[in-house]
Amino acid sequence: MESPFKPEILKGKVALLTGGGSGIGFEISAQFGKHGASVAIMGRRKLVLDAAVSSLLAMGIQAIGFVGDVRKREDAIRVLESTVQHFGRLDILVNAAAGNFLASPEDLSPNGFRTVLDIDSVGTYTMCHEALKYLKKGAPGRDPSTSGVILNISATLHYTASWYQIHVSAAKAAIDSITRSLALEWGTDYDIRVNGIAPGPIEGTPGMRKLAPNEMTGKARDVMPLYKLGEKWDIAMAALYLASDAGNYVNGTTLVVDGGLWLSRPRYIPKEEVRQLSRVVEKKSRDDLTGVPTSKL
Repeated sequence: MESPFKPEILKGKVALLTGGGSGIGFEISAQFGKHGASVAIMGRRKLVLDAAVSSLLAMGIQAIGFVGDVRKREDAIRVLESTVQHFGRLDILVNAAAGNFLASPEDLSPNGFRTVLDIDSVGTYTMCHEALKYLKKGAPGRDPSTSGVILNISATLHYTASWYQIHVSAAKAAIDSITRSLALEWGTDYDIRVNGIAPGPIEGTPGMRKLAPNEMTGKARDVMPLYKLGEKWDIAMAALYLASDAGNYVNGTTLVVDGGLWLSRPRYIPKEEVRQLSRVVEKKSRDDLTGVPTSKL
């Protein structure tokens, strides 16, 4: 789909994206680049990174990839330093690296639980912590009057509860808390905006292939308010809004982009039956007000 944003909305900006080599992270990388940003992507798999960078370069985007694990502070430091050395500055940090798999609590070891928290929540905090010196006013390559932006990719799993996702729900709840706390403290002290995006089920992503087989996807469509799965493009457009001047007064918010799915519940009573019941209740209410059955009026 065609972007509703001007092509130069991120002109001159430099963005670093963890998990930027595949899925939602890659789509955000591509859209940032198409809208004027230079892009660095970080991930653990060199082959995936190399392929992603080649694709970005083929689109005419200035891009570079760095192998690194967000769980390792030394990797975070190295990748951030390398990004700034290569492009001269850092304006936007997107934390999109994530780990996930289906597991019931009784079958999920504490080590498995910890692994997802280490990647998602601890990794997010580590990258934010090490990026601060590059994002605040007066940082290398930065104008003394401007500061950077952080976007954390979350989820809606923990808004209620999700089957077989206790580890991810805990990790994403932590990310939302990190987003709010940094928005408060770093927004106040350094004028850095920190926001999040909570995607719903998105077609064509590794997460959907692992977590939602075709038969599950078909059932999910039956209760989705917009009756469709989202696209990676939808999340990238939300990221463009929050990272650009269009979102200049948005701070500490996690933007839900799921078509309203997290609000949905199965429709237990058919709509026509509800209408009939409503007519009965309405008639009784009128009778009670007038003291005369409506049939005799």
